[in-house]
Amino acid sequence: MSGPERCRLRDLGVGVGVLPAGPLNAITDVPGVRVGHCTVSWGGPESPHGSGPACTGVTAVFPHGGDVWHGRVIAGAFAANGVGEVIGISAIREWGLIETPVLLTNSQSAGAVYDATVRWMMDHDLRIGIDDAVMPVVGECDDGFLNDLRGMHVSEKHVREALDGATGGPVAEGCVGAGAGMTCFDFKAGIGTSSRIVTAHGRPWTVGVLALTNFGVRHRLSVDGVPVGREITDLMPVEHREGSCIVVLATDAPLSARQAERLAKRCSLGLAVTGSYGSDGSGEIMLAFTTAHRVPRVASEPLTITSVSNDQMTQLFEAAVDATAESVFNALTAATTTVGRDGNEAYALPLDRLVTALRKHGREARLPDGA
Repeated sequence: MSGPERCRLRDLGVGVGVLPAGPLNAITDVPGVRVGHCTVSWGGPESPHGSGPACTGVTAVFPHGGDVWHGRVIAGAFAANGVGEVIGISAIREWGLIETPVLLTNSQSAGAVYDATVRWMMDHDLRIGIDDAVMPVVGECDDGFLNDLRGMHVSEKHVREALDGATGGPVAEGCVGAGAGMTCFDFKAGIGTSSRIVTAHGRPWTVGVLALTNFGVRHRLSVDGVPVGREITDLMPVEHREGSCIVVLATDAPLSARQAERLAKRCSLGLAVTGSYGSDGSGEIMLAFTTAHRVPRVASEPLTITSVSNDQMTQLFEAAVDATAESVFNALTAATTTVGRDGNEAYALPLDRLVTALRKHGREARLPDGA
């Protein structure tokens, strides 16, 4: 899941909130959800612009293990700040549906990932492009501090590797897939995930989040309410770039599209918990979907869609906030120091100093070895 010297937030004895996490504490705790990564990393800082280094990748999130094109899922979207892009968001808002995997990558590769996903889906269904056009969902963040964006290094084979390699089970975090070149709060970050078990109508449901983290200024970083960014003021990059964050939330609780949008909005509160204020250049965009229903492309009879009642949404909202925040922290604690374009260096959040800061403010934190 990460290097031997790195870990997840809960390995430090700290969690977010009071709701229990799922068995994996990952988006794949939601039954059927699968995640695949392809990390594109090669070359050194001596490479001229346009020739490397590559420090980027692709991450794919499947809503379920079946045919998403014919078994669409109910979804909603929210942009806390829109200086970023999720291709396909207008269709999500109009239809309240997602009909493809959700792909994540860097800003200048969004088009290439879209095109490659179309080709991958046509390979899997010969009627796509004949009966109807496919419009993949592709989110992006700017990894140009470490990655040579001019090289356009993400290709079709990388997209196919992420799609074909998607599985359930534990999810790799930190400097993997689309997160390879991302930074957060001026530390190295990338992909993070977390989940919560909630109760609605007396039944258990799962809420899982995966976040592509690339936002925040150091002094605002807060972990479990502790101002960590003001405790660790060194290890700064030579340049601060306003980035973005794409959050993908999945749940097996039955929702309407409006309720899915309401959950997506709560993910922005999770980012605020970590210290985000939605800066001018940061695109912070959230998607939420439910796996409870499969919506066919064509239906001869009226559809029956059930949903939890609004008064039963309380724990779902709480879970969205807490799982989003913990996903950001897991991205930070899993990521490793990375040198990229022009020798730019993004330092890993030092876990020993994180533990010291947490203890200073009364948290019972510890290193994984018990120190």
